[in-house]
Amino acid sequence: MTRATRSIAPATAGDVFALVRAGTATTRTEIGQLTGLSRTAVASRVSALQALGLVVECEEGPSTGGRPPATLTFGVDAGIVLVAAIGRSRTQLAVCDLAGRLLCTDDVEQEIGNDPEDLMPLVAARLGALRDTLGPERPKTVGIGVALPGTVDVDRGCSRNSPTMAGWDGVPLQPYFAALGDVPIFVDNDANAMVLAERFGERRKFRDMLLIKASTGLRAGIVSGGVLQRGAVGAVGEIGHTKIAAAQGVVCRCGNVGCVEAVAGGWALVRDLEALGRSVTHIRDVVELAGNGDSEARRLIRDSGRRIGEVVAGAVNLLDPEVLVVGGDMAGAYDVFVAGMRETLYGNAISTATQTLQILPWAYGDRSGMIGCASMTLDQVLSIGAVDRMVADLVRR
Repeated sequence: MTRATRSIAPATAGDVFALVRAGTATTRTEIGQLTGLSRTAVASRVSALQALGLVVECEEGPSTGGRPPATLTFGVDAGIVLVAAIGRSRTQLAVCDLAGRLLCTDDVEQEIGNDPEDLMPLVAARLGALRDTLGPERPKTVGIGVALPGTVDVDRGCSRNSPTMAGWDGVPLQPYFAALGDVPIFVDNDANAMVLAERFGERRKFRDMLLIKASTGLRAGIVSGGVLQRGAVGAVGEIGHTKIAAAQGVVCRCGNVGCVEAVAGGWALVRDLEALGRSVTHIRDVVELAGNGDSEARRLIRDSGRRIGEVVAGAVNLLDPEVLVVGGDMAGAYDVFVAGMRETLYGNAISTATQTLQILPWAYGDRSGMIGCASMTLDQVLSIGAVDRMVADLVRR
């Protein structure tokens, strides 16, 4: 009886594209060496990718003897993605190329408490107008990415549970974008989008990352083993509603009592500073006062960091991340906030997990939501399987 051997399928056009997109292979020869494909097979796959505009042949590269090889690069101008990072009081819009670069942006200032029927037609119309600024010869729209606060049902493309967005739960967002074309819509929560943005550039080297979004609300984004974690129902990262002693008896906006967000979230800091006679309406106002030296604003932000650090210590013990990223509006007072966080984080987490832990500010600032939405969308529409389907559709035409 002979032992069966397992056959390995040859590399597809999608596989070849992934190598070019990552910059791992820049010539046909390199593709052949990495995939084991014959010269004819490499040429066939590259030709299909060129027809789609996903691979571009550039001027000849350096010669190693004989005719210099042509260089293959990622065709970042072959399409565009539209993104909308929806917040409680502001929505950020952008058009991005296939490398995730922001080509043009817009902001929508909105009334707090707007429901989807009020806000989404405006968001879709403004996205369409933003896209139109690229002119009639603009590339094809290949996807739309949307980020929302709170827990999101990524399969249905809607909010599942958001204390900040009343009236949004269970409402699919895809129909609102119908006028923008028959393109796929991808929806996730804001912290997930932000942690994807962090791994979009040089920080991709971190395979275990914990991001804390400290803004009006509190939430975490988690990457473990290089993979974004969403959990069973998309509720990963709801750190704001972890109970702590300092919040005992304090009612949270979620309706429960004792949540860390009730004493450390941006909305709680606004409440407390208003009680001290300051004219503030948003956590950004508190951060601005802190930056101008207001002692009470600085104290509240430091206390917020300290209380959040209690919760983050447990997350660090559980997840053992390489890096902890601080983002959101409170990152505008990064030094003050992190000084408080370090006190309780290092005091409560095990030294094994913290001795090499890096704490960093978000890489893209308030552009993170838009860049993360683009990253989320591009990971889907430029996946190996998606590119193979594009090639199959091209062949059938």
